[in-house]
Amino acid sequence: MDKYDAVIIGAGQAGLPLAVAFRAAGLKTAVVEERFAGGTCINFGCTPTKTMVASAEAAYLAERTELYGVRANQVAVDLRQVRQRKAAVVESFRHGSERRLLAAGVDLVMGHASFTGPMALQVQPADGAATRQLAADRIVINTGARPASPPLAGLASVAYLDSTSIMELEKAPAHLLILGGGYVALEFGQMFRRFGSRVTIVQRSGQLLAREDPDVADAILSLLREDGLDVLLDASAQRVAADPGGSVSLGVKTPQGDRTLTGSHILVATGRTPNTDKLNLPAAGIKTDAEGYIGVNERLETNVPGVFAVGDVKGGPAFTHISYDDYRILKANLLEHGSASIRDRLVPYTVFIDPQLGRIGLTEKEARAQKRNVQVTKLPMSYVARAIEIERTRGFIKALVDPDTRQILGAAVLGMEGGEIMSMLEIAMMGKLPYTALRDAIFAHPTLAELLNNLFAALPAA
Repeated sequence: MDKYDAVIIGAGQAGLPLAVAFRAAGLKTAVVEERFAGGTCINFGCTPTKTMVASAEAAYLAERTELYGVRANQVAVDLRQVRQRKAAVVESFRHGSERRLLAAGVDLVMGHASFTGPMALQVQPADGAATRQLAADRIVINTGARPASPPLAGLASVAYLDSTSIMELEKAPAHLLILGGGYVALEFGQMFRRFGSRVTIVQRSGQLLAREDPDVADAILSLLREDGLDVLLDASAQRVAADPGGSVSLGVKTPQGDRTLTGSHILVATGRTPNTDKLNLPAAGIKTDAEGYIGVNERLETNVPGVFAVGDVKGGPAFTHISYDDYRILKANLLEHGSASIRDRLVPYTVFIDPQLGRIGLTEKEARAQKRNVQVTKLPMSYVARAIEIERTRGFIKALVDPDTRQILGAAVLGMEGGEIMSMLEIAMMGKLPYTALRDAIFAHPTLAELLNNLFAALPAA
């Protein structure tokens, strides 16, 4: 058995920098990775999807050049080249992750890990080589999650797509049916509409992006329909079947009655499931919830001393930046004798539709449910000079403030570069800056930052 000071299962956005930090502290460290270094973000998530979103945005702008007084030739999308560009970026990032581990002196063990005891693992290499036995004083689980399959009649008999396989298509679908109304469904839906596909989104609930306020969700719905997507709300998928000609039939129950949709492809974007089912967690006594997510406390410790879980595998917000913050918490606590915690941390995120949706802090419905004293201010992007100048006026900005403390409680920025504007508001929230400081600040003209003046000027004088 090979003995280590620390073993990390999974080279994702928490595990990779943590392994480097462990090794820099003089700890003998191994990372067990089943497929690729870099985790979901680099290989199947943020990096490839946002690379393809950029191609879709280029196609969209090319179709609209006459708005700027520019006449272009007919626009054509070569999805094979889009895919090649995506693959090149992913490969570059992936190899960079591998090099970082090896340069730090971390042992990179390729294979599938499973527990044989509380602090012991076996690793089965993918190439069929002999199984290795590892033991460690600390074990960190960073195995992430994968696309989930809903219990839909007939789905197992259909060659359906998920958020990974859809990025390997070399030709845009004639008609893409999408199950789900979360950010994965919306990003791919708008992307492939811009690549030339007809797109139909089937959402089980009454609004898209269930966590958002209704006014934000309604605005996004209008934007997508304006872009030519068909969106069905309160639509429950009942069954799916492959048609003889190669198309797919989807039976849907709607408030207006049962319908049958026919498409060339179907994308399942109804959630994710944790990669814990093959870790043999019972052998270590590690507890999970009913969905398979590993339970942790505020310091990311499992119920087994010396075993930690980070990233998507522990449940909660499934974002790369949250995984990276998990790394920082463990680094502070295990190497720097700190007392870092996940309690009350701000959780920003951006949905990379066009225009982007940047979100930070409380939604209005959350604030009302908590009976908070709040004031709400909104500003249409059509009131923003910079947006008008470059013909990107869709969307609006919404912020919540506490009129007593003048603190910003939350914001939704549905507009061009919404993620960047949201981050400015997050910085103000982190620094406990009153909204009046942004209202009265001098921002360069003409920049998007100027919208913060007008956004908060709409509130009663404080």
